[in-house]
Amino acid sequence: MTRNIYSKQIENRNFLSPVGFIFTLTRSPKIAFFLNSANIPDITLGIAEQPNYLRTLPQPGDKMEFGDLNLRFIVDENLENYMEIQNWMRGLGFPESLSEIYKLQRSPGDTSVNNEINEMLSVYSDGTLQVLNSNQNFNFNVVFRDMFPYSLSSLEFDATDEDVEYFTAEVSFKYTMYNIVDKRGAPL
Repeated sequence: MTRNIYSKQIENRNFLSPVGFIFTLTRSPKIAFFLNSANIPDITLGIAEQPNYLRTLPQPGDKMEFGDLNLRFIVDENLENYMEIQNWMRGLGFPESLSEIYKLQRSPGDTSVNNEINEMLSVYSDGTLQVLNSNQNFNFNVVFRDMFPYSLSSLEFDATDEDVEYFTAEVSFKYTMYNIVDKRGAPL
């Protein structure tokens, strides 16, 4: 019986490009336009150790650990995109007053503080990393659920710089889960 060794090979021989992506963040749409870096986070499967009289044997564990989602974006001169993230973080931590958490919990255009549905939706956000193919057409999505920012980089002014390099900021997110899905939303 002759087997074709090429029958299980990759059919599309184009490589994944690091420049073909679009990111949308439901709660903070202003960072998407100036976004210049995003990642598909790493995943780690824990291990269990099985005792043996010769040596301990590693076994697959039952807990997945997901790395952080990191985004880098160019900061606009009015700090609109930077403050969008900073205000979100301030609302989560309410550093000055409880009114900051109430402001965070209101969706844009919502004037009621007691709207429970909007409160949950405004604290967390979903995001989608749309990855493009070599022809800059939609290829697949990485869908993030229940995201929240926990780290935002500083902006350091320096009058001794000879060339103007515009500010970029980095924000790191935690989330409950991410899935990689095709055009129909089915898992890859």
